[in-house]
Amino acid sequence: MFAGSLRAGKRAAAIMSLIHSARLNGHDPYGYMKDVLERLPLQPFSRIGELLPHNWKPAQ
Repeated sequence: MFAGSLRAGKRAAAIMSLIHSARLNGHDPYGYMKDVLERLPLQPFSRIGELLPHNWKPAQ
């Protein structure tokens, strides 16, 4: 209803879940999302799990 469509609602729920997981793992949500979005285009698919909140370590 508030997202405009079912598809948009599912995307919003996925992003909100990722942000909340980052908080639960003790990360700053803004810093986490910024780092992940910067690294995502160059991250090999086989190592995508490293960007999940419970595995994530900030880039040096």
